Amino acid sequence: MYFHGTSKVNNKGHLEIGGVDTIELANQYGTPLYIYDIALFRERARDFQKTFQNLGVQAQVAYASKAFSSVAMFQLVKEVGLSLDVVSGGELYTALVADFPVERIHFHGNNKSEEELEMAVKNKIGCVVVDNFLELSMLNEICEKHDYMMPVLLRVTPGINAHTHDYILTGQEDSKFGFDLQSGQAHEAMKIAFSASNLDLLGIHCHIGSQIFETTGFKLAAGKLFETLKDWKETEGFEARVVNLGGGFGIRYTKEDTPLPASVYVEEIIADVKAFVTDHALNMPEIWIEPGRSLVGDAGTTIYSVGSKKEIPNIRHYLAVDGGMTDNIRPALYQAKYEAVLANRVNDVADDKVSIAGKCCESGDMLIWDLPLPKANHKDYLAVFCTGAYGYAMANNYNRITRPAVVFVEDGEAQLVIRRESFEDLVRLDVPYQSKSKVTK
Repeated sequence: MYFHGTSKVNNKGHLEIGGVDTIELANQYGTPLYIYDIALFRERARDFQKTFQNLGVQAQVAYASKAFSSVAMFQLVKEVGLSLDVVSGGELYTALVADFPVERIHFHGNNKSEEELEMAVKNKIGCVVVDNFLELSMLNEICEKHDYMMPVLLRVTPGINAHTHDYILTGQEDSKFGFDLQSGQAHEAMKIAFSASNLDLLGIHCHIGSQIFETTGFKLAAGKLFETLKDWKETEGFEARVVNLGGGFGIRYTKEDTPLPASVYVEEIIADVKAFVTDHALNMPEIWIEPGRSLVGDAGTTIYSVGSKKEIPNIRHYLAVDGGMTDNIRPALYQAKYEAVLANRVNDVADDKVSIAGKCCESGDMLIWDLPLPKANHKDYLAVFCTGAYGYAMANNYNRITRPAVVFVEDGEAQLVIRRESFEDLVRLDVPYQSKSKVTK
């Protein structure tokens, strides 16, 4: 059995995280319940930061907040000294409410609205990662209006296919993201940004995908970026101060996953950048990266209550829980795989094989197929590991199911950081229909 971080079995045979019994948390806050191991998050953040520090390289490690955003999460990110990557006005607003240092906020996104760019400029955030020509024009005009010089990076697509799921490939040439290198779009964008009156072009950005287990893709992408930067220096006199190689570092969801330690990813990225800088006679830029999943993914665990069963002889044994695609849509969206245990009977022998069904009215609402478990009973608790990234972030109200609560645990203490939605919350924004028809007898 593989446990992450501070997870262990206590003397009651219950799963314990951060020194807190998960069954007690389930009884107090209800299920489904997201539980975050804060000590593990801190450890992951230190691993990235210290490697840059130990190698004497100027860097920013920005938490990719699309993995999980909340006021408390952003306060924690601030506390550990990371920068912050946001991709919407809502994430930016949450960061502002959390009093996150604006100079450490980077704003991504492929279709930023004028209102979102206004928000970024008015709050003087640290950087906008520009994705397209319309955005270049809008941002410069907004900055001109506010008499502000906005630091920017240009996002480019380097044409690299990372070894990952097709739906989470973002660095290949055929992508909705960024300026294409092959067609000359990126060069044209650089000339516009470099000469713009109110844009301070810091450098270049790419992101080649997610859940990546090797460094080859990063090396190939860095090679493309530095060839481009050499060309831009020679033809336009521009030299980058920042190179952002994105994120996408993988985590272990199941025994088939073999991620590298954070230090290995960072060490190899630094070695490659230094080699390319030397080869192309460029100044050493500041290196930025954007881990998200690799910071919070395995720090999160979801606890469910076990409900009904359905046994089809010689075919399948279904076990239903009180959540599903409303709190974890990744299995339906990406065919994502997870491991799980009975949180209240962790030491029992796994002598059954079940498929974990969600409660949504969809045949595709399945969380785990063919999971070894002890024979489970109504009101047992199922703990699904590594749900810290894109669980709550993608949670929804399909079938008018309420979103779960979120709890942070550390050093034997638990703190509620997002309350469970109520039925009243579900209809809070609804506006009653006013019929215009006349009732006739």
